[in-house]
Formats: sequence, C-alpha cells, structure tokens
Amino acid sequence: MNINPLKLRLSEMRGLRGAFSFYRDRIERFDKDLKAFLQVLQSSAEETERSFPFSLKDNILALGTRTTCSSRILENYESPYDATVTCKLKESGGHLLGKTNLDEFAMGSSTENSAFFTSRNPWDLSRIPGGSSGGSAAAVAAGLTPFALGSDTGGSVRQPASMCGIVGFKPTYGLVSRYGLVAFASSLDQIGPMTRCVQDAADVMSIISGHDVKDSTTVKSSLSFNIDLKGEVKGLKMAVPEEMLDYRGLEDGVKASFMDAVEELKRAGAVIEKISIPSVKYAVATYYLIAPAEASSNLSRFDGIRFGPRHEATNYDELVSRNRDMGFGREVKRRILLGTFTLSAAYYDAYYRKALRTRKLMANELKAVLTEFDFILNPSSPVVAPVIGEISDPLSYYLMDIYTIPANVAGLPSISVPIAPVDGLPTGMLLTGRRFSDVKLLEAASFIEGFSPAYEDGLTRIAERWVE
Repeated sequence: MNINPLKLRLSEMRGLRGAFSFYRDRIERFDKDLKAFLQVLQSSAEETERSFPFSLKDNILALGTRTTCSSRILENYESPYDATVTCKLKESGGHLLGKTNLDEFAMGSSTENSAFFTSRNPWDLSRIPGGSSGGSAAAVAAGLTPFALGSDTGGSVRQPASMCGIVGFKPTYGLVSRYGLVAFASSLDQIGPMTRCVQDAADVMSIISGHDVKDSTTVKSSLSFNIDLKGEVKGLKMAVPEEMLDYRGLEDGVKASFMDAVEELKRAGAVIEKISIPSVKYAVATYYLIAPAEASSNLSRFDGIRFGPRHEATNYDELVSRNRDMGFGREVKRRILLGTFTLSAAYYDAYYRKALRTRKLMANELKAVLTEFDFILNPSSPVVAPVIGEISDPLSYYLMDIYTIPANVAGLPSISVPIAPVDGLPTGMLLTGRRFSDVKLLEAASFIEGFSPAYEDGLTRIAERWVE
C-alpha cells in the first residue's frame, strides 16, 4: 500500500484500497500485547472500495457477532440484531473490524473488571488504558482501528480517551440512539465516538446521530455535524470550577499540563474565569447512588435462564442465585447490591430520592453557569493512567471519574482532547457545553489540537512501538 492509513482522516479513508487488510494485519501483529479486541471479524465481500472500517465496544449489538459485555453471563450471547448506530454505520459504508474489551457491563474505569483479560495502555503496557471503554481507546490510540464507538455513563468514553491520548466525545443525551446498547444506567448512558482528531468525531456523529423511533429518549434536533471545523475560540467565555481545580486528588503534573493549555486558550482570545459550582463536590456520590440503582433494575433480566450458561440447582431461587454468582464479577455484584439497597423501601428516601434532588440541583447550577459561559473546562482525569493492579480500593477508581460525571448527570455534551503529556503519559482537557451546543463544542476542541504537542499532522501521535 502506497498510502499509510495511519496518516489519514476518516473522510480520506473512504475508497482506500487495502485499508481493511492493513488494519487486520496490525491487529494480528499487535493485539496480542495490547489486548484491545475480544473478537476480530473475518474479511467479507461487503468490504468494497467505498467502505471504511470501524470497531465497537462489546456492549453494542452487531448482527453476526457475540455481544458479551465482557461478562461470563453473556460470553456466548449472539447478537440477534444490529444496534441503531451499527445500522447507520453500515448504511453509510462502514464495515465492522471487531468488538473491543471493556469493564464488565461497562462498570469500571480500567478494564481490569473484564471477565476475560485486562487491556493495556498503548503508551505503557504496564498501565491501564482507562475504562470502561478501555479496549476501544487502546485500539484507536495504537492505530488498530481508525475509530471506535464507546458508551459513556460516567466518563467511560472521555476518561480512557484521556489516558490513551485520543479524542473522546460524549454527545448531548438523546442525540444518539441507545437502541442495541446493553443498558447500564439508562438515564446516563450515551454512545460516543473515539477518534484521533476532532474532525473525525464530527464525521462519525454525522452518521450516528438522529432521532430513532426505537429509542423514545432520542430527540429531534436541527443540529448538523456535516461541517469542516475551523477551530476558533476568540471571544468565547470559559469557566474553570475552583472545586475541581482544588481537588486534592489532582496530580501536580496533570494540573500543570491543564493550566498550560488554559494559558494557550487565553492567548488565543478566549476569556477564562475561575468560578464556583458548589454541587459538583457531590457529583461522585450522586452518581454512585443513581447509576447502581438503575443497574440493579437493568441487570435483573440476567438470571441464567434467558441469557447465559445455566448451572444445576434444585429450585428456582437457587438456580438464579448460582447463575448470577457464577456469571457476574465482583464489581458488578457490588453495584447491584448497592443499587438494590438504595432502592429498598427503608432507604429509598434517605439515599435514592435525595440523590435525584441533588442531580436536579447540579443540573440547574451547571445550566446557570453555561448561560453565562460557553464552556466549562477541567482536566479530563485527575491522574495519568495507573499501573495495572496498583489500585485495590474501589473508591479510588470511582473518584477518577470526578471530572466527567457532571456532564452525564445533566445530559450535557462533553469532549476530552489530548494536551501535553506528563512523563510520557497522555493527559486530556475536558470541555463541557450546554445542551445541544455539540457543534460549537467540537469547534472549540479542534482549536486545542493546533497547539497540543499530542498531535502530529493533525492526528494524535501513535507511540513508537506501534509505528511501522
């Protein structure tokens, strides 16, 4: 092949002869170390010169593939239909390369909770790629796929994108259909693209966004993502919440990289002010009451009778108990128990209802800030990617999503863009906008690419070990 697909944007890849064999060859050569993929599909006659390759997080259905959610309880589940996003990509000329690894049922921040194996960070194989869309992030960052879709419930697209040094975009809730996405927390889940540049994210959004009669939470919107991003920030007003900047878990190097990027935005004419959003200090607590409660309801269907392997038992209760005990991993069990507890009659008012009130308060405070400002700025993650196995306390992982959770709680669009690395490890800047400001958000994010050292020739850099 005369043209290297790793140097091309998605719009330039259509019609490129040999793109599919190029990426399959890279997967065969490199994924044994990276462990990003759970399944790799064989070539087919549908891979024409007009088609383009893509990958899916393995909680998104695609006919002819298994959809395991990285769980033993679904390890042999065959997708009976295509998710809406899968259909749209296929209709636009996309052909699926494979399904990527994740934390089981998207519950985690590292892919260490996958029932099968832990994916690796392309910049340091001893470290996590983030999660829960860690396999998707690693595959894109190492150049094993031109782009992938992930799901974002509390940061699961943006946090691994930050840790792997790529772009991760969570659209406004309701812009992308969730039909065919295995539900974790239905009021928070949103599918989003993971790419090597913001323009590619916009191009993917132009395909997958839109109202869907199969998903009643989708909205009819006049937004068009068929745009060529110009990357202008002059005159835009941006807010930096002091509660987030003063968070004691924020690493010094990550903070310094973020503040350097803030200064670059100021030099370009953006108006940036420190503000206070008092409720965001409760974001993690609020999320970990609402999300497990919804997960407790959504995962009740997985009893080992309708889905998954069935283990021998003498009665129905024992059957379901054994099936779930064998099929679910530790983190999934933890969240189901937490959610069931908070929904119980004795504690519903004390915990769940209070969390809903706090969610409303937080959404209103964010809305008020975004009425005055165009965007809210944060680091995407308070830390660079930790070493695999380094963290054993679940709360430490929960707090890694402290910057990304507010956008899910309020249904806002949010994007992570790579900025200067810290000790060779990627970091990201997080921009969050008001509902349906997605295009404006992408425009601002594309400006950051112009000064970020994480880019080369308009695309995020690939670590040397993955470059031919």
